[in-house]
Amino acid sequence: MLLKQIVLFLAGLCAGGIIAAGVFAFLAIIGVFPRLIGKTGTGSHILLYETCVILGGALGNALDLFEFPLCAGGERAQGALPGLLFLALFGLSSGVFVGCLAMSLAETLKAFPVLSRRLRLTVGLPFLILAVALGKCAGSALYFLAGIG
Repeated sequence: MLLKQIVLFLAGLCAGGIIAAGVFAFLAIIGVFPRLIGKTGTGSHILLYETCVILGGALGNALDLFEFPLCAGGERAQGALPGLLFLALFGLSSGVFVGCLAMSLAETLKAFPVLSRRLRLTVGLPFLILAVALGKCAGSALYFLAGIG
């Protein structure tokens, strides 16, 4: 029985690692990481970026595998504040990541130039992008604050 659990553990860990490596390779190919490095001017910290990507993949894999509970009960639950702060930080980080991924995909597919031509936008494309981002942020805040989902 113990041998079966060890084999299942190793198989799950390896499968998750392979999937995470594929996702990170996809993100590197479409240019998420080079774009972030270029925009922030932090090219001298490549080793830190690589370490964070690897640790993020490994930590995400472990969290998905072991399902650690968070104490994020109602307002009166004792100890709920750290869990809620963690969830807020995680939500913000996830939103930034999804935004960067969407922008990289859009840039790769050249979707915004096509959109601006079809909408006949000569100026204001940054405002359109900002409006989409603010709408996404407002929707996420509404879901978070109202306790939906």
